[in-house]
Amino acid sequence: MASITITVNNKKHTVDVSPDTPLLWVLRDELNLVGTKYGCGIAQCGACTVLLNDTSAIRSCSYPVSAVGTNKITTIEGLSENGDHPVQKAWDELDVAQCGYCQSGQVMAAVALLKRKPHPTDEDINAAMSNICRCGTYVRIRKAVHLAADKANDKK
Repeated sequence: MASITITVNNKKHTVDVSPDTPLLWVLRDELNLVGTKYGCGIAQCGACTVLLNDTSAIRSCSYPVSAVGTNKITTIEGLSENGDHPVQKAWDELDVAQCGYCQSGQVMAAVALLKRKPHPTDEDINAAMSNICRCGTYVRIRKAVHLAADKANDKK
């Protein structure tokens, strides 16, 4: 066990965990941030996706908490206080979620993509959105990413 301090959703937290504990379990079990989901545990499905420094989508199930260091982590709970982030609004408007289990990871991956590419093409979206949706809502996800890009650009 070690005392590790990490910044999550703009707040510093000190946790007493093994340095190799996956970030996912620190978020869920130590910080009670349960919006980030456990899917496969091997960084393949993307249900556990969070943001590292607002621009990189990482799979928290395989990312050791000790690797966070001074980087900032953003979870779905920290994306916006009222669920009014352009990606969240686009998801709601287009009724993207079916079962919803993968959606927090999908949203976080979309946010990271739009930070890097404010006007993504379909090819950009297909390449960046590698999260698995068991319900197959990929067409709605792609439309929602485009809509979120439009909404974000309208704010500027």
